[in-house]
Amino acid sequence: MKISSAEFLVSNSEVAKCPKDRLPEYAFIGRSNVGKSSLINLLTGRKDLAKTSGKPGKTQLINHFLINKNWFLVDLPGYGYAKVSKKSKSVFQEYITDYFLQREQLVAAFVLLDIRLEPQKIDLEFLEWLGVNEIPFFMVFTKADKVGTQRAILNVEAYKKVLLESMWEELPETFITSAVNNYGRDEILKKIQEINAGLPK
Repeated sequence: MKISSAEFLVSNSEVAKCPKDRLPEYAFIGRSNVGKSSLINLLTGRKDLAKTSGKPGKTQLINHFLINKNWFLVDLPGYGYAKVSKKSKSVFQEYITDYFLQREQLVAAFVLLDIRLEPQKIDLEFLEWLGVNEIPFFMVFTKADKVGTQRAILNVEAYKKVLLESMWEELPETFITSAVNNYGRDEILKKIQEINAGLPK
């Protein structure tokens, strides 16, 4: 897929205020500081479309980006650690939950996971929540440039092993990415293109 246009459309904290367009949406979410903004910029080919920051928890709203005038990339607040009050964090989680459960335009979620780390409890709990609520998702491993190829493969397999040993009968598709060396971009965009092509017009 060639990205010919990518523009920020709106930020809000209420699902009811999300765009009324019936365009397909793909949500990107992960633990704070997992490299979400960098990946979004990589996918769209824009260095500053999503704001990157060294401070975890920077994204605090539902952000809609219109891509090629025919689908939305949705940047959601990170779950887990964020330098915000417990009350604010509770609010974030509430509208993230509302988005996933209420947003009819949502086609699938791309859940970002730091490939340098062993399976994290908070990530596994979120993946389980998506599975229980029958929300389609992909696992996207970020920061592949920080580890060697063999270590990357082993860490991905570790996640798969944990999922297979719990409640999962079928594993979600996985992608390995690096915003530093542009790795994984084409594979993710190809997947979105394939899904869009199969959606009812």
